[in-house]
Amino acid sequence: MSLPKALLLDRDGVINFDSPDYILTPEQWEAIPGSLEAIAKLHDAGIPVAICSNQSGLGRGMMNEELFRAIHAKMLLAIEEAGGMLTHAAYCPHAPEEKCSCRKPLPGLILEALDALHVKAGDALMIGDSTRDIEAAHAAGVKSILVQTGYGNAEMILQKSLVINPEIKAYNDLASAVDVLLEGNR
Repeated sequence: MSLPKALLLDRDGVINFDSPDYILTPEQWEAIPGSLEAIAKLHDAGIPVAICSNQSGLGRGMMNEELFRAIHAKMLLAIEEAGGMLTHAAYCPHAPEEKCSCRKPLPGLILEALDALHVKAGDALMIGDSTRDIEAAHAAGVKSILVQTGYGNAEMILQKSLVINPEIKAYNDLASAVDVLLEGNR
C-alpha cells in the first residue's frame, strides 16, 4: 500500500481504549499503548492525521459539551507530549435515532475530514476498529485498515469487514499498522 497523503482515525478503540459504557470523562480516557507514538511517527513522516469519531454519548445526554471538550483536550495534550499532532477532528454528536448524515457508517465525517485536509478520497487511508468505520470509508471511496483493539469480537468484526473490503488488512493495534505502513514506504 502506498503512503497516504492523510490518515483518518477512529478515536475510541484505535487511539484509546473503548468501553461498551462509553468514554464519558477525561479520567476514563486512556491511550492504547503505542498509539500516541504511532501518531507522532505519522507527524514526523509529514502525514496529517484527522479523527473521524461517532460520539453518541453527547446526543444521548450521557455527557455534556464541557466534558466532551475536556476529554478531547486530554487526548490532544497526550498526542502533543508524544511528539504528534492532530490536524482535524470530525465528531458526530448525534444519537443513532437522529438519522444524521455524519454518523458512521455513513461517510459524512470522512468527507468532512477530507475537505478540511484538502485531500482526495483516493489519497487518504482510514484506520478503524469496527465495521462502521470500514463501511464509512468504503462509502467515501477511502481505503481502510482494521485494528483489533476495540471492545467487540475482533474475529467477527474482521469477517464482516472482509465482506465490505475483501482486501482489508487487520493489525493488532495502531502502532503495528503504522509501522507496516511506514516501513513499506522507506
